[in-house]
Amino acid sequence: MEETMTVTENGTTVSPKKCVSVLVPTYNEEENVIPLTEAICAEFAKSLPQYDFDITFIDNCSTDSTREKLKALCAQYQNVRAIFNVRNFGQFNSPYYGICQTMGDCTIVMCADFQDPIEMIPKLVAEWEKGYKVICAIKETSKENKLMRFLRTCYYKMIRKMSSVEQIEHFTGFGLYDHTFVDVMRQLDDPNPFLRGVIAELGFKKKFVPYEQAKRRAGKTHNNFNTLYDAALQSFTTYTKTPIRFLTGLGVFLCGASVLGAIALLVLHLVDVRFHDQLWLLPIIGFFGSLNMIATSIIGEYLLTMRAKMTKRPLVIEECRINFDAEDTDEK
Repeated sequence: MEETMTVTENGTTVSPKKCVSVLVPTYNEEENVIPLTEAICAEFAKSLPQYDFDITFIDNCSTDSTREKLKALCAQYQNVRAIFNVRNFGQFNSPYYGICQTMGDCTIVMCADFQDPIEMIPKLVAEWEKGYKVICAIKETSKENKLMRFLRTCYYKMIRKMSSVEQIEHFTGFGLYDHTFVDVMRQLDDPNPFLRGVIAELGFKKKFVPYEQAKRRAGKTHNNFNTLYDAALQSFTTYTKTPIRFLTGLGVFLCGASVLGAIALLVLHLVDVRFHDQLWLLPIIGFFGSLNMIATSIIGEYLLTMRAKMTKRPLVIEECRINFDAEDTDEK
């Protein structure tokens, strides 16, 4: 983002303040959006008074009073903006689109439920000023359910070994992105983007900053089996070839084993004509049938990913936006 110099009355030039954009995706966060806005404003006033800042909420069609509260915040604060989606476009598209609508020198992405600590903002900005283009906040510890954390850890380690690009463990998207990285995000023609994979794939200079994930301040978590499954499969089908190659190798092995088994059965049949009536063949048929179903489902996931990328649909469709200047209302 180009900086313009301001000339004062005495002839001196003053550089404008850098602007930090904060992007907050929301869905049914009526209990959190007002306290979060107040906390962010207080943190900038206390720790980062030398920076301008703005807060952009992108709401994924909340069904509670979140939108009414966001409208009130936009009326109260000129540097608070809001984008309302016409429907829920999912946990990946909405935040990605929201980042692309920010206009600061850098953008900080954080959740609305206070699990991403507000006090991390100055630490992220400090690393950005050192020259890092992407600062990833890593959940070193967490107050979440221990079983969930264990399962997440196993998933991250597995996907990291299988992925064709570097994958970042315990990274949820919370972090800071320089405007040069955001510009590249705007240019990507991907109707089904996976932000965490894009960050790892593009190769920008990264810095990892650890933090402890807090408990949710209020409301219910929106993560469930379906959302976690979507995240896992999105990463698998976009950045790994291992499942397909494993199934190919397994298919070749089972084909060879089937030929050998057929020869063995033929020999046994010649010895004992009643052999072909043995019921133990049924479990074998069931095993191979189940294996075929698993293989077909994995291939189907890849096809669904390909279909989403080929349809070229928009990331989201806006219902309206608030507190954006007229020149900024065009789609980016």
